[in-house]
Amino acid sequence: MASLALGAPYRRLWSATLLSNLGDGVRSAAFPLLAASLTHDPISISAMAVAAQLPGILLALPAGSLADRFERRRLVIAADAIRLAFLLGLIGLIASGWATMSVLYVVVFVSGATDVVRATAASTLVPSIVPLEHLDRANGRLVTAEIAGNEFIGPPLGGFLFGIALVLPFAINGGTLAIAVALVACIPALLQTPEQAAAATAGSPQEPTGGGLQWLRRHRDFWPVPATSAALAMTDSAWFTLLVLYVQQVLHLSAAWYGILLGVGAVGGLSGGFFAAALTRRIGPRITTMACLGLAAAGQLALATTSSVILTAAVLATSSMAFAIWNVQARTTIQRTVPTHLLGRVISINRAVITAASLAGAGLGGITASRLGLHAPFLLGVPVLIVAGALIATSRTTSAN
Repeated sequence: MASLALGAPYRRLWSATLLSNLGDGVRSAAFPLLAASLTHDPISISAMAVAAQLPGILLALPAGSLADRFERRRLVIAADAIRLAFLLGLIGLIASGWATMSVLYVVVFVSGATDVVRATAASTLVPSIVPLEHLDRANGRLVTAEIAGNEFIGPPLGGFLFGIALVLPFAINGGTLAIAVALVACIPALLQTPEQAAAATAGSPQEPTGGGLQWLRRHRDFWPVPATSAALAMTDSAWFTLLVLYVQQVLHLSAAWYGILLGVGAVGGLSGGFFAAALTRRIGPRITTMACLGLAAAGQLALATTSSVILTAAVLATSSMAFAIWNVQARTTIQRTVPTHLLGRVISINRAVITAASLAGAGLGGITASRLGLHAPFLLGVPVLIVAGALIATSRTTSAN
């Protein structure tokens, strides 16, 4: 069995990842509900989304440097422990009636910051505890755990728990984090490699990406990996941020249907993470990458030219599937290609590219929709994805080897 081949340390990391992301999903639903109970000011509530996204911009690159300079297992433990401490503080303030929007901003920002550090460190930890030939399966199962907790189980559970008691979702989140910390602490300590030891003393903390950028400059055949990530992130963000309006104004459905459609998308993501390794091994990385880009382009073209509920559900499922498959493939490619002592920095650069592309896509999608209507953002991404697929077909890319 592949799960046995991955080993006990990986199973502990997988379980901790599932619990941590389950808590993230619970929290993602509970935070807006808590904010709405504290204020009715739309600006104050929307500012919470800014506080949640800001760490992804500010800390993506420094997180990679931390993962290359310090023991990665301890970083995962420290990130979850810090998040747990702030959640416990929030629980106490809610219970005492002293919770304010200012407190919530701080907790949301710290949660986002520790999530960035944890995700980067966990990604760099996988090659140290899993045999090289099983990296794709390991990443597929991790992606499935992340989607299951963050998108499929966590948000509806968070909303349900909040309806029972304001403090309950945060208490459950604290419990899942405490178990996650214990599980990762049970993973045997990993010795620092000579390359990591050198990286820990080389360079300047003010230049956290230096080694990673130099490696990328020397390996141009690797560029299609972040480029593909950027293309998918930008084109998806251009329309997904407006999906709630599309559901209401184009499909003429209620808010409940919006949640159902998101659940359908999560199911697609789960299946993509589960089957990604087998699919890539069967048809090869290059064709898999082109298929992901083609699925995304076909789905966006379909939603730009029709107004079908069934088709929308199918597109959400297939798009999420394509993203999950690419996520697994990109992680595996980076882990197999990049030297261990630079792994954190290259992963963080890829994450920074994805974040920047997502923000750019959201902005372009909003502007396009305001001027040309809600169908237009879907068409915006189709040519980008087609060009990206053509470039993959004709290039010698690491992800295609």
